[in-house]
Amino acid sequence: MTAQDSATRPSRIAVAEVTSSTAPTAAAGAAGSRPTTRPEPAAHGSRRAGTVMAALGVTAFSLTFPSTAWGLEGFGPWSFVALRVVLSAVIAGGALLALRVPFPARRHWTGLAVVVAGVVVGFPLLTTLALQTSTTAHAAVVVGLLPLTTAVFSALRTGARPSRMFWAAALAGAAAVIAFTVQQSGGALSTADLYLFGALLICAAGYTEGGRLAREMPGWQVVGWALVLCLPLAVAGAAVALQYESFELTGHSTAGLLYAAIGSQFLGLVVWYRGMAMIGVPKASQLQLAQPLLTLVWSVFLLGEHLTVAAPLTAAAVLVCIAVTQRARG
Repeated sequence: MTAQDSATRPSRIAVAEVTSSTAPTAAAGAAGSRPTTRPEPAAHGSRRAGTVMAALGVTAFSLTFPSTAWGLEGFGPWSFVALRVVLSAVIAGGALLALRVPFPARRHWTGLAVVVAGVVVGFPLLTTLALQTSTTAHAAVVVGLLPLTTAVFSALRTGARPSRMFWAAALAGAAAVIAFTVQQSGGALSTADLYLFGALLICAAGYTEGGRLAREMPGWQVVGWALVLCLPLAVAGAAVALQYESFELTGHSTAGLLYAAIGSQFLGLVVWYRGMAMIGVPKASQLQLAQPLLTLVWSVFLLGEHLTVAAPLTAAAVLVCIAVTQRARG
């Protein structure tokens, strides 16, 4: 009886599969029309929405360096970063608690730890240390290499294989950013540049893991849990840093801290991870080629920094690269 059951069970499954797979065709034949497929506009709409989400994230991030420069007018670098994480973690924790979001599965813990190390702590801390001696304009063009490093990490981590045209455009954009950076710095790398290059590597890893996790859970939950997991460390860090670093609450320092915590650290990452989940990490990362250009604009209007003639030339080259990478099929 058992042998008979096991012998007949596969045939039943096969019949069911054939029936379900041929039913639409049969029904279409009976109706006298050809079988139809799901329309493409929905897919195009999803890609368009993902691109908009990622672009909003880039816009939010473009104000991070100017807001950090404002914050450093009243806080030390370690205090600023710790308080920034504390504020954003409290907001994220409140949202998770109010919506009764369950704790992430154990398989997500490693990825969340990478997001914490790369996006929540590593990148903000290293770039803040760099901005003590570097202008926001210079830092912005160095960090312009982030799209390329993110695409490389994504290819290594997730197995993504973008097309040759994609890589050619990405490398061209990176070359334009490097040329601009070298021209601005006179060919010499400073300690601030080393901080910035370190920030590139660790942030690319965090973006890649965050984009991968955002395919399995909502992007805002990826950000929220990463911030909440880092809250104890941030509270301890703030308590220690405030004892050794002087601080002064001014209009600029307060506004800079609030924006870095809410606009960049939380809301910006929410829409950014959502966009990466919808259009893929490599393509979303290329939108960040526009981030240094936006930051250059903010540095002029908000900080009064002066730009060289090379800035608009780099802007034109980078925008062309963005257009190419968004059209290239991976």
